[in-house]
Amino acid sequence: MPAATAPLKFGQGFLTDIWWFAALGSDLKPGKLARHEILGEPVMLGRSKAGTVFALRDICPHRAAPLSAGRFEGESVECPYHGWRFRADGTCAAIPSLTDDQAMDISRIAVRRYPVAESQGLVFIWIGESEPDRGPPEFPGTVGGRPKLVDRMTFDAHIDHAVVGLMDPAHGPYVHQQWWWRSAGSQHAKEKRFEPVEAGFSMIRHPPSKNSRAYAILGGEPLTEITFRLPAFRWEHVTVGKRQVLSLTCLTPANETSTRITQLIWSDHKAFYLLRPFIAAGARAFLRQDGAMVDLQNQGLKYDPTLLWIDDADRQAKWYQALKREWAASRREGRPFKNPVQGATLRWKS
Repeated sequence: MPAATAPLKFGQGFLTDIWWFAALGSDLKPGKLARHEILGEPVMLGRSKAGTVFALRDICPHRAAPLSAGRFEGESVECPYHGWRFRADGTCAAIPSLTDDQAMDISRIAVRRYPVAESQGLVFIWIGESEPDRGPPEFPGTVGGRPKLVDRMTFDAHIDHAVVGLMDPAHGPYVHQQWWWRSAGSQHAKEKRFEPVEAGFSMIRHPPSKNSRAYAILGGEPLTEITFRLPAFRWEHVTVGKRQVLSLTCLTPANETSTRITQLIWSDHKAFYLLRPFIAAGARAFLRQDGAMVDLQNQGLKYDPTLLWIDDADRQAKWYQALKREWAASRREGRPFKNPVQGATLRWKS
């Protein structure tokens, strides 16, 4: 049975025993080490010279130096302070200061190992008390080779506020006012059908809103489906005939007040070959507008106000809360996860 944990409150704590996005596979070069903070934990990510990705707690148990500042020695990581070496499974491989007559079972020394998985060019990390009981998420539409766009940003916010801000359907005309997208005066009544999916929910496939001008560059008759999945993955999968566009946002908490955002776009549509610089500039502008609003929102959040959420525009935020509570409860009670989301048609203006 998993260890008991306190119920999660909005804006506090993180989901565990679940796959979080850690890095792009292309970020991790053989023989190189990278330091990350994930869920408040110092994590060293590396790729062995044989090509295997691994993750260890980035603290040497000897004198607390970060292992990521060291180097590969054979197939082990060497601490920069005293040369202690650790294998990819966390066990100690060598303590150079020991003399031949000093008996010590160094195999009993280890740093924490985090399970990792590499899929679709993405590296995921499992942080929790249990070993993984499922594989990492798989996303539709990772076509056209490597992502056509990779953008990264850090929001100075708890993961909950970052997730809710990005899934909010009503802020577009105010935060994202751009001539090629929409204006504050261009607001239409929306009616969208949502259904539960694995560990989340999805706005079922539909034609894009007529006041979303950017879809026009795709031509034809695009159809889009927008999905959210725990712990913090949001993607939009667009099809135009046989062509596809996948826009995936991965959110990873560094700590209680900082969240890493990684925006990825794959496509085999010709627009992403002809207009790639313009599409990339627009996507980056979107993310930075959201970041600026987070900074503005923080001026009010520092007073810990009660947040007033309404239906239907804030229903997705409420679903997110319910999904988090159910995930934490299912792990705490040692039972299968039961998706609390029920199918619904939501209406709002944006």
